[in-house]
Amino acid sequence: MTTNSTLKWEKLDEKFPCESRDEFHIPTYKSLGIPNIPEGKTETSSVNYLCGNSLGLMPKQTKIAINHELQAWAERGVESHFRHPKENGTPWVDIDLPLCPLMASIVGANTEEVAVLNSLTVNLNNMLVSFYKPTPMRYKILFEAGAFPSDCYVFINQCRNHGIDPEDGLIKLRPREGEYTLRTEDILETIEKNCECLALVCLPGIQYYTGQLFDIETITKAVHGYPGIVVGWDLAHAVGNSELKLHHWNVDFAVWCSYKYLNAGPGGIGGIFVHERYHTRGGNNNNNTYLTRQAGWWGNKKEERFLMKDTFDPIPGALGFRQSNPSVLDVVALRVSLEIFEKYGGITQLMKRSLLLTKFLFELLQESPFYYENVPIFEEKAAETGKILGFVVITPCKNDKDHGAQLSLLFLSKGLERPMETIFEIINQQGVIADERKPDVIRLAPAPLYNTFQDVYESVQILNNAMKNVTGY
Repeated sequence: MTTNSTLKWEKLDEKFPCESRDEFHIPTYKSLGIPNIPEGKTETSSVNYLCGNSLGLMPKQTKIAINHELQAWAERGVESHFRHPKENGTPWVDIDLPLCPLMASIVGANTEEVAVLNSLTVNLNNMLVSFYKPTPMRYKILFEAGAFPSDCYVFINQCRNHGIDPEDGLIKLRPREGEYTLRTEDILETIEKNCECLALVCLPGIQYYTGQLFDIETITKAVHGYPGIVVGWDLAHAVGNSELKLHHWNVDFAVWCSYKYLNAGPGGIGGIFVHERYHTRGGNNNNNTYLTRQAGWWGNKKEERFLMKDTFDPIPGALGFRQSNPSVLDVVALRVSLEIFEKYGGITQLMKRSLLLTKFLFELLQESPFYYENVPIFEEKAAETGKILGFVVITPCKNDKDHGAQLSLLFLSKGLERPMETIFEIINQQGVIADERKPDVIRLAPAPLYNTFQDVYESVQILNNAMKNVTGY
């Protein structure tokens, strides 16, 4: 690649066009109410939306799909559960079933191993009811100290529900001193060290704060080297953002949300993966009972669901973990996005473009006069001068297998008070839609379904100008 960044984005967009961009509504300066429109833009120009890691953009077909279901409700009411008025419409009683093969292709699973239901944290709680089985000797949960708060709360309360003091029952993984991400070898060493007391290992596929992509395959294999330990994954930031092979990797269970890279809308419906070895009666126990779960009538065998029996006979597979009928509107919103993934080559093809976008973003950030390779280099520079501002990228970027779309920028300063918040406000009002994580991190995440290399280039230029304004030079 050339070093001329202006020409570079033009060539990249020509060579790797974003063919799916027109499938989405992209906010404009006018729609966001941004008064100071940058030179070369108009009020109808699209902003640079690099926030798919927080909320994906709305597909244009979403409103149409939802309106079809609202019309079905209007025309037939309850009858739409079994006789949908739209030609080729899915009766509501089966509304989630067409999503299973689409979702399976995203996470690398068999169709019977996935289901869409509930929300992320509800699903995590439900999976732990099934998979966290503490004994007097084996009761500890291994997770990361920097886990998203909801996950932390789940682990704490699961311990308490079993009469276990969380201080004793939880093992928290922390990066080495002076580092921001966890090393795989340190995770494996901790598993080995605690192999006799661990009941569960539950980690994120991608860490929400740093953007680190964990080596799911290696860690899962290591856990299964010790009989009696279950391994589960929170894929909130990994689903739709990395190529997953949950079945092949032998993962026990996984949970995820759909409102980030899967573009299903705020509060969109969640999903689960349960490996097929748990689908037969007794799961891995080879007895005559089904795997313990939070039960409900929608998980009961379909042919007996409306017989109103007082015995629970679950559907084999992940569908048997459903409790209630899903929200029709949430399901069809997710279906629209999953069909876009399929239309444009699936997750494998889209990840090729995603890695190119993020690589370009990292290259531009490295060219910034405010970029520092690490904190010690910044501190050395700060010791030589008075007021100074800079950032480091705490997301591991040397290997494509260590990150997804998101890069996390940690802002550092000397002689300036809380510069990140000021910088974030400036770039937001210049049309860069990102998100902040207090006290000092801004996350940028170009999504392959709707972001261009031009989006990335303009965002970094706006960021550099904002930092120049803050420093005054």
